Amino acid sequence: MNFTQLKSGTSVEGEEIKAYKSEEKSESYNYLMAGVHGDEVEGVYLLKNLFDWLQDEDQQVSAPFIIIPVLNVDGYRAGTRTNSHGVDLNRNLPSTHWVSKARDKKYYPGTNPLSEPENQFLVKIFDKFPPKFILTLHSWKPMVNYNGDDCLKYAQIVSKYNNYPLVADIEGHPTPGSLGEFGPEKYNAQVLTFEAPLISENLTLENIWQENEIALKSLIKSDLM
Repeated sequence: MNFTQLKSGTSVEGEEIKAYKSEEKSESYNYLMAGVHGDEVEGVYLLKNLFDWLQDEDQQVSAPFIIIPVLNVDGYRAGTRTNSHGVDLNRNLPSTHWVSKARDKKYYPGTNPLSEPENQFLVKIFDKFPPKFILTLHSWKPMVNYNGDDCLKYAQIVSKYNNYPLVADIEGHPTPGSLGEFGPEKYNAQVLTFEAPLISENLTLENIWQENEIALKSLIKSDLM
């Protein structure tokens, strides 16, 4: 599959935010994105491997894709959850339930919805290339978080192969202003938040990829894309 690089975005610190589009034209697109939280390197690594695989000419995948390898480039470089303004980008989107307060500093939603250049860039791409499905790769406790009954079928494909729990709501961890809220509200898009396990002394990035390779590839090759 061939990809072209879209016009890049710019982070708080002026760093380039890259995005890529497959050659297939469509009224709506499948988004694969990672690095919303800069310290979640596991998701970034998974997407790197998926993107490399998609660019292999031998793969029979023809669905339309947009790839955003790392949204929070400043946080990724610094190893921080938030961007350089100290904002949690997954609490900063203009959903109906956005709130100005957070229970912890690391969840700070910003001064107002869409205050951050990283999310402004993301929404600009969404508006130009409307999302049908969004797979956002994170890391925390292994789980597949789907945003509604219509999204369950996407989650079931992944869980079938990695046996991660299917979770409709992460109890005790509300995310107002998150992509899981904003995507369905604004674009009627299905949003699947994939939580990979964290690296440890006994679990490397490559181990995490091997654990999830079949699951993620099966989703991408499915008829849902």
